[in-house]
Amino acid sequence: MAIAQLADLLTLRNDVFRAYLFWSAVLVLKMLAMSWLTAAQRFSTNTFANAEDCLRRKDKVKYDEPRVERVRRAHLNDMENILPFFIIGFLYVLTDPSKFLAINLFRIVAFGRLIHTLVYAIVSVPQPARALSFAVSHLSTAYMAYHVLVYAS
Repeated sequence: MAIAQLADLLTLRNDVFRAYLFWSAVLVLKMLAMSWLTAAQRFSTNTFANAEDCLRRKDKVKYDEPRVERVRRAHLNDMENILPFFIIGFLYVLTDPSKFLAINLFRIVAFGRLIHTLVYAIVSVPQPARALSFAVSHLSTAYMAYHVLVYAS
């Protein structure tokens, strides 16, 4: 692929690239919100990871408060899934994929991650809600990775 063709793909005139930027920004904001959600859980339970963070004598250093750990696990799951999406999604844009498919894959990943957080860290919903929300976004990212591999070989 020529440099000019790559430049055309990485412009806001390219709807696929614009959708990638939009949904990536949504996911960045979602990950940033997880830090605040963790802090809110720590304050609501008076549970802190460091002694200097304790505001009152009754506050405690504790590493296994269930509500805090649930949010932290959801945040870790985000890092394990969203960070690879940022990379493979960008590479997928460079393959000049179908506009319809690419935009919908980006949406599926974002909505899957948003729903995963909702059913895992905010409102505990029984399985298979969390597994399904994880799987749709994970498989969408895996499809993009496969497409990039095939395109590059």
